[in-house]
Amino acid sequence: MKFLPFQGVRPMPERTGDVVSPPYDVINSEEAAALAEGKPHSFLHVVKPEIDLPEGTSMYDDIVYSTARDNLEKLINDGVMAQDGEAAYYIYQQIWGRHVQTGIVGAASVDDYDEGRIKKHEHTRQQKEDDRARHVDTTSANTGPVFLTYRAEETIDELVQAEIQDIPDIEIGQAGVLHRLWVITDEDQRNTLEQAFSGVDAFYVADGHHRSASGSRARALRKGRNANHTGDESYNRFLAVVFPDRDLKILAYNRLVADLNGLDAAGLVEAIKGAGFDVQTCTDKEPAETGSFRMYLDGQWYALVLSDDNIPSDDPVASLDVALLQDNLLAPLLGVGDPRLDNRIAFAGGIRGTGYLEEQVDAGNYGVAFSMVPTSIAQLIAVADSGEVMPPKSTWFEPKLLSGLVVHLLDGPKADA
Repeated sequence: MKFLPFQGVRPMPERTGDVVSPPYDVINSEEAAALAEGKPHSFLHVVKPEIDLPEGTSMYDDIVYSTARDNLEKLINDGVMAQDGEAAYYIYQQIWGRHVQTGIVGAASVDDYDEGRIKKHEHTRQQKEDDRARHVDTTSANTGPVFLTYRAEETIDELVQAEIQDIPDIEIGQAGVLHRLWVITDEDQRNTLEQAFSGVDAFYVADGHHRSASGSRARALRKGRNANHTGDESYNRFLAVVFPDRDLKILAYNRLVADLNGLDAAGLVEAIKGAGFDVQTCTDKEPAETGSFRMYLDGQWYALVLSDDNIPSDDPVASLDVALLQDNLLAPLLGVGDPRLDNRIAFAGGIRGTGYLEEQVDAGNYGVAFSMVPTSIAQLIAVADSGEVMPPKSTWFEPKLLSGLVVHLLDGPKADA
C-alpha cells in the first residue's frame, strides 16, 4: 500500500482544545451549534459551516461550502492553526476506559482506493457523496480523516511502540476519551514506516466510506482541471488514520421497529418461535454469540436463539447477525422491507446502551427493540475481501476520531510553511 507522510495543518499546541471537534456525521446542526457556541475557533465552523448561516439555508447551498473554506482559511491566517514545516507521520492514540487503540495518520492513495486495494464494505449514498466531494474540493482540504484498518504487521507495531514511549506532542481529553498525538519527522523513521506500509496487502474502510469516496471524486475534478497533472500532486491522496485490526472496537448497532405489524405481544412471541427461534424470557439485555438476540417487548426482555440450520455459515454477508435478524424476523414477521428505505425501522448505536431501547419502547415511540451481537473486525474484512457489502447500519465504531487534529491540504504545502 502507498501510505505517505505529509505536511499536516494542526492547531497550535495551546489552542488544540479550542479547535478540535467531533466528526461532522455524528452530530446534527443543532447539536453542533450548541457545542460551538462561544467558541469561534471550534473546527465545527469548518465541518458544520451551516451553523454560521441563517436558519433555513439549504445544506447544499454554495455558501455552505464557501463558508467552510473561509473559516478554515481564517483559522490558518489568524495563527490558530499552522502547517508543519516538514512532512510527518502522526501516531494517534485514543484511550477510552480500558480500551486503547493506536493508529497512524498519513496520506492514503486515491489510486489504491480506485483500484480496490482500499476495500469497502458499505454502499455510499449519492447525495452524501456529492456533499463531501464539494466540501473537499471547495476547502481544498481533507478536514476529517477516513478510518482505515489493516491486518496487524509486526514491523509497524514495533515502530509505533518505540515512538509512544516518549511524551506525546499533544494530549487532550474530550467526551471521556483521551486523545494523544506524536509527530514523526525523522527521515529514517518516516522511510522505515513508508517501506513497512508498502508491504501491506490491503486497507479496509472501517468508517468513512463517504469521505474516502470524496477523496476520489475530488482528485477526478482536479485532475480534469489540471492540464499538467502528474499524479504526484497532494490531491492524489486523502487524509486517513490506519489502525491494526486487533486494536479496534465495534459496538452493536441495535434495531427498533415502530409497530408489531398487526400482531399483539403474545402473537409476535409465538410467531418468532415458529420462525426457527428458541424464545425465553430473560434478565440479561445483551447477547453473547452469533445467532442470539435480545428483544424488548411490552416491558419484558426475551432471549431469541436462532437454530443453527438457519445460519448460512459459508456466506460472509448472510451469516452476519444483522442479516440473520432481518431475514428471519424483521422482514417475514414485522414486514420491514429494505432497511435503507423503510421508515418503520430505526437504528441505535450501541453507545446508547440498552437503556435507550427500553426508554423508546416504554414511551410508545416504538413497538419493539432488539439488541445485537456486534459485528467483528474479522467479519468486516471477510465481507470486504469477498467484494460484497454489509447491510446498512452493521457497525458502530468507538471511540470516534477527532476532526481538526490534523488536516491534509489538497494544494500541498503553502509557500511559507
